[in-house]
Amino acid sequence: MKLHERLSELRKKNKLTQQRVAEYLGISRGAYANYETGAREPDTETLIKLANLFDITVDSLLGRTDGPTPPQK
Repeated sequence: MKLHERLSELRKKNKLTQQRVAEYLGISRGAYANYETGAREPDTETLIKLANLFDITVDSLLGRTDGPTPPQK
């Protein structure tokens, strides 16, 4: 699953609007909407904020892992 698909899925799963996520990030709703459509990609700082908001790892957000937390060693 691509980043923009994950963002949309996570936002809906957490019952958040694009406006609420944008406010949390300190950006406009339109800027956030661009992340969900794939027109733009968030920078590293924004990825960290999104991972914190959804209580998952950045790796999970980027699709590098399947689960929300890193695998146990």
